[in-house]
Amino acid sequence: MTFTGSLIAAAKLQELLPGRPITYRGQNLLSVATLGVVAAIAVFLVATQTASPLFYLMVGLSFVFGLMLVVPIGAADMPTVIALLNSYGGLADASMGFVLTNKIQIITGSLDGTSGFLLALLMCRAMNRSAVNVLFGAFGQVASEEQAALAAAQKGTVRSITAEEVSVLFETAGSVIIVPGYGMAVAQAQHAVAEMADTLRERGVDVKYAIHPVAGRMPGHMNVLLAEANVPYDQLHEMEEINPSFSEADIVLVVGANDVTNPAAKNNKSSPLYGMPILEVDRAKSIIVLKRSMRPGFAGVDNDLYYNEKCMMLFGDAKASLTRLIGEMKSLL
Repeated sequence: MTFTGSLIAAAKLQELLPGRPITYRGQNLLSVATLGVVAAIAVFLVATQTASPLFYLMVGLSFVFGLMLVVPIGAADMPTVIALLNSYGGLADASMGFVLTNKIQIITGSLDGTSGFLLALLMCRAMNRSAVNVLFGAFGQVASEEQAALAAAQKGTVRSITAEEVSVLFETAGSVIIVPGYGMAVAQAQHAVAEMADTLRERGVDVKYAIHPVAGRMPGHMNVLLAEANVPYDQLHEMEEINPSFSEADIVLVVGANDVTNPAAKNNKSSPLYGMPILEVDRAKSIIVLKRSMRPGFAGVDNDLYYNEKCMMLFGDAKASLTRLIGEMKSLL
């Protein structure tokens, strides 16, 4: 189950499969029935303790159940799914420890399984959702292009900005908060982000990083990338700590973060994101978003932030945009 589930998760993250949930009629019922058959065969084999072809049926159904478990989960929930799959792997390891009478394997597998499960629960809490909703809620249905275009037209217009104009805005900024997201990871722009932050600090600008607990596609994704770019850990601030500071920030620079900055999570009760704690970037004086296009994030929900009158979009690859921005900033020194 862990093996085949991990293959599906990897395929969704690499966009070999659609990131949206893949659902069909009676899906949850079929999944539960498959798991029930696997459990029944396992109990039978333990009770009879005889060699049986049912063992191979149990293994085959376990492979299939791993596929069925992850296919209906949207890529927006992959951080939680990865933690759960890690937990499943730890439990399998602990079970093998009992078979081999290996105490070390039992202990390490139990620790791995427990930590993965607790991490998954903490991430569900960070999204204000239950584990059952993550596994069986088919969260992240993407609207059709016509529906998305109609909804966008009703929300207003989007303002774009150039790297040259952003560099001018930074000239008058006293405090900047950087919000990294999956777009930064895709563009491998963490080093450019760190260089830009260093350039701002040379001007005396106060720079902070705002980290959402489920930003990216795996637990701690943003922390790892920024550490790779040698960003000091004390510059990274968790959501609860940084949210009160957004109202005091002159500029918030959002680098490829989508769902974790969507004000609909606070204001729109009909939104699938409603209730999820977010980084409150809409409270800043000015907002600049680096994004390739207006395509929704992996949750499949259009971001209301982009229609805010304080928000400006710098379209393009994050790394290329930041490189141009750094060049413009240095030319003004």
